[in-house]
Amino acid sequence: MSLMVADTPDWVRDAVFYQIFPDRFSRDSLSRDVPYLEDWSAPPTPHGFKGGDLYGVAQRLDYLTELGIDAIYLCPIFASACNHRYHTYDYFQVDPLLGGNEALLNLLDQSRARNMRVVLDGVFNHAGRGFWQFHHVLENGAASPYRDWFHFDPARLRGDLPFQPYPAGQAATDLAIGSGSLEAIGYAAWWNLPALPKFNTDCPEAREFLLSVGEHWIEFGIDGWRLDVPNEIKDDEFWREFRQRVRAINPDAYIVGEIWGDASHWLQGDMWDAVMNYQVTIACLGFFGGSRLDLELARQPSSFSHVRTCSATEFADEINRVLHCYPQEVAAAQLNLLDSHDTPRFLTCCRNDTASLQMAWLFICLLPGAPCVCYGDEVGLAGRHDPDCRRGFPWDESKQDRTLFQWYQQCIHWRKQATEFRRGAVKVIALGPDAVLLTSGSDRSVVAVFNTGTDAVHIDLAGYSDLRGTAAVAGRSAIVVGL
Repeated sequence: MSLMVADTPDWVRDAVFYQIFPDRFSRDSLSRDVPYLEDWSAPPTPHGFKGGDLYGVAQRLDYLTELGIDAIYLCPIFASACNHRYHTYDYFQVDPLLGGNEALLNLLDQSRARNMRVVLDGVFNHAGRGFWQFHHVLENGAASPYRDWFHFDPARLRGDLPFQPYPAGQAATDLAIGSGSLEAIGYAAWWNLPALPKFNTDCPEAREFLLSVGEHWIEFGIDGWRLDVPNEIKDDEFWREFRQRVRAINPDAYIVGEIWGDASHWLQGDMWDAVMNYQVTIACLGFFGGSRLDLELARQPSSFSHVRTCSATEFADEINRVLHCYPQEVAAAQLNLLDSHDTPRFLTCCRNDTASLQMAWLFICLLPGAPCVCYGDEVGLAGRHDPDCRRGFPWDESKQDRTLFQWYQQCIHWRKQATEFRRGAVKVIALGPDAVLLTSGSDRSVVAVFNTGTDAVHIDLAGYSDLRGTAAVAGRSAIVVGL
C-alpha cells in the first residue's frame, strides 16, 4: 500500500502566528467599564472577565502588522459561560461578550485587508454543561432524542438516580477521591470535570453536528482550525471525514492539532496538517533556559513534567530527531511555539532571563514550520501557571519591554529573508557544550549560531557554510550570518 502524500497548506510555510486569548488581549475602544469586569492589570482569576473582545482585536491589527504577524490563532470564541470559552454551549454563535458573529465578520474583513489569516480553536471532544442538547437530556432523561449524544449512566437516564451537573455531597466527595464521573455524577466528563460533558462521536447525529460546525465556520471565512485535545476523540474516521469536508470548502484550510508528544499517527496526510510542536518547546526550555530554568515551575503541574536542562549535543540530537519525525511537507507546517495559554510563560520559566527568550525566539523563527507568539511574549509579559499565564496585555508602553519587541521584529524579518530555512531542510550542529549552529541543507550562504554559555565562542564559518572568516558570538546571545 502506497503512503499518502501530505497536502499541507502552502501559506503556512511562510506564516508567523500570534495566539490571542480574546478576553485578555484588547477591549473595544468604544466599550465602557462595567462593574463585573476585573481591573485589566490585576492578576487574573479563574472565573473573572477582563472584557477583551473581537472588536478590540480588530483595532490592534496594525500593531500585529508592525510586529510582522500574518496569521492569528484565536482561543475559543463561541458562546460559553467561562472566560476561556472551552465550555461551549452554542457552537454557531460567537459569544456576545466578544461582540457576537458581527464582531468576527468584522475581524475577518479587517484581517483580509492586511493579508492576515485567522484560525479558530475547535473544541469538539466536549461541550459545556449549558449546551442545549446536553441540558435537554438532564431535563428529560431517556425520553430525550439527544440521549446518545453523550455518555450517560443508564440508571440516571431511567430516573433511578439524579444527574449531578453541579455535584454536592457524596457526588462531590466521590469525584474528589478519584471516582469516575460516569458513576459519580451520571455522565462521562473530560478529566472528570462536571462542566465538560464528553461527546459520543459514535452517535451519528452528534457526529454530524460536530462536522457541520467545522464546515460552517470555514464557509463563514476562517482559514482553519486548531483542534483542542483531538487525540481524545479516538476515531480516525471522524478526523478523516472532518478533513475531507473542511478541505472541500477551502482547500487551503489549516488543520493543526493539540498534541504534546509524537503525532505521527495523525500526520499521514489524511487527518491533520500539523500539531502544536511542544516537543520543540521542551527542548528549547532545556537548552536556552539552561541553568536559568526554574524546573519546579516548568514541571508542575503541566505536561512538561519531563523537561530537563540539556547540553548542546543533547539539544541538537533532539531537534534533529523531531525535524525528521514527519515528512518534510508536515515539518514545514508545524506550529512552533515557546509557550501558550496552557503553560507558564517561557520568560517566567527562565526566571525572567531575557537572553534565554531572545535566543529561543530566533531559533524557532528559523526552523521549518510556523513560529507562534503567545500574546504579550514580545513585550515581556510574564505569567506562571493558569490562570496567571493569561494576564491582560500591557498596552501602556511604559510597561513593555520595547527592546524585546524590536528583537521579535528583527527575528521575524530574518525569517522572511531566510527562505531556505523555513521551506527547506535544516540541521542543528553542536559546537561544544554550550553552542549550536543552525544551517540549511541546500543554501550554505546563511547560518545562525546560538551561544548559551557565558564566554564568547569563535566559529570558523568555512567548516559549516560557503561563508569565509570567523564568527564571534558573545556569551548568552545569538547571531545570524549572511543576511
